Parts: sequence; C-alpha cells; structure tokens
Amino acid sequence: MKKSALITGISGQDGSYLAEYLLEKKYDVFGTAKPGSDKSRIAQISDKITIVEADMSDEHSLVNAMRRAQPDEVYNFAAFSFPQSSWQEIIPMSDTTALGISRILEAIRKTSPQTRYYQASTSELFGKAITNIQNENTPFRPRNPYGVAKLYGYWITVNYRERYGIHASNGIAFNHESPRRGMEYVTRKITHGVARIHRGISKEIVLGNLDARRDWGFAGDYVKAMWLMLQKKNPDDYVIATGETHSVKDVVETAFEAAGIKNWEKYVKIDRSLVRPPEEHTLCGDSSKAKAGLGWKPEVSFRKLITMMVESDIQLLGKK
Repeated sequence: MKKSALITGISGQDGSYLAEYLLEKKYDVFGTAKPGSDKSRIAQISDKITIVEADMSDEHSLVNAMRRAQPDEVYNFAAFSFPQSSWQEIIPMSDTTALGISRILEAIRKTSPQTRYYQASTSELFGKAITNIQNENTPFRPRNPYGVAKLYGYWITVNYRERYGIHASNGIAFNHESPRRGMEYVTRKITHGVARIHRGISKEIVLGNLDARRDWGFAGDYVKAMWLMLQKKNPDDYVIATGETHSVKDVVETAFEAAGIKNWEKYVKIDRSLVRPPEEHTLCGDSSKAKAGLGWKPEVSFRKLITMMVESDIQLLGKK
C-alpha cells in the first residue's frame, strides 16, 4: 500500500529535500508552510505535493492537518531555525520551536497514535560541549534560546515515546548545507558572495571569525538518515554528522577556488562585530550509531558540497 507523509515546514531546506526523496519512493506527500512564505524550494514539485493549512501555535489546525493527510509518517521541521535571531524573538520562537512540538505530538496521539514521528533536533543542544566529539550520550548544554527550545522538543519527544508508545525519534543533526540554504547562514553568505564577485556584481565579502569550525554536511544526505529512522522497528535517537570539522576559512578558500578566483584575501573583509558572542566550542558529531543502526553514512564531501553551492549561486545570478 502506498505510504503518506506529512512534512511541517516543507518549504524549507530540509523539507524540500525530504519531499523530493519521499516522492522518489512513491509516497503521497503533504506539507505545511507559513502563509506568504518563500516556496521557491518546492516550486519544481508543487504539482506533486499537497499543501495543508496548519499552524504550530494552533493544535486544532494540526489535528485537522493530520485528519486531512492521514500520514504514516510525520516529519517536523517547523521552527525558528536561525539560532542567533532567537535572542530577538524569544517568545514566538519558544512557542513554535518548543510548545509547537507538544501540539503536534498531541495531534498524533489524538488522531493517529500509530503514525511514526521524526523530530528535527540539532547540534545546538550540545552548545558549550564538555567533549571534543559529541554523540547520543554527551550531556546537553545549549547556549542560546533556540537550543533551549529544541532541548524541550527533544525531551518531550522522548516522553511521548515512553509514555504513549508513539514511534517517535530524534535526529540530532549537525550543520547541514546545500544550494537551498538561507542567506543568513555563513556558508551561503560565502558562496553567494563569491558568486557575486565572480559575476562582477560585488568586490568583497564581509565576515567575522574565520577560525570558527563546524561539522558541515549535505542536507540531501541527512534527510535520508531521517527517513531511515522511521523505517526501524523501534524508535530511537541518532546523531547525524560527518565527523569532520572545517573552519570558515576552509569554506572561503574552497569557494573562491571553485569560482576560479585566486588570492581570496583581497576580497574578504573582517568585521569583528560579526563574531558570535559567546563563540561556542567546536561541535563535531560522532554518527557511529547511525552508521551501525541505520546503515547510513554521508556521501557528499565538504569540498564537493561547497563547490556545488558556488556553482549553483553563479548559475542563479546568471538567471537574474
């Protein structure tokens, strides 16, 4: 029998990649998106998916979405997804990113408790990590309101799993990028900035701390791990990461190289006000559990990822 899935935040980076992946697997795909939100990421599949109205602040609308979609699987990506802006929007961010998860879990419990649920957790849970490498047993120490809200989401998912027997899993995804990444993220800021220099539109990129390091993977790889979690007989929580870190400087060098531009130092201006206060400890994920339990591993290398993003941005600017 053909499966169906409901993806909250389907118009975002992860939602769009997952929707494409599920369509390849012949799912009926339903999704929620904010009114007026940018739906360019799903424009190419808009005739193959069904958008349903729902709001993470309104449990009744989520119940209606569940009844409309009758999903075998629910993937929750709806959230205020940029950690630093969470300081300016603590109340609405907390309502969506934390309490919204309770509302959708309640909608599942009330309408379809056999539905399997994926919660998009984040490496921001670890924050000021006490270890150099983080796995499922590393203590959580979030350092911003977004991470705190996601921590609530993580534990309420675990509690619904244990109390109500819902097949609910957390994917603790480390930074994952793509040509669909928002412009507010440093990787996309760099690749788009390099593309603008390549096209002769700009002469420089303004950045903060070039030494900051992250575990960066490809979003298209990560959504496969998310799907695999819901195919397991028993629900569980998994770190999704590459296990490698690269600096912002590595991103810059790779991006300029991909665009065929030499002497990148001529084009990069440092603004210390852009350094995140306080700068987190380096986060690097150990996805051994996902590799052993799900048979998953990242396929796209760091260099290939950044090159892909630069080439996409050059092409995008060419169209404009």
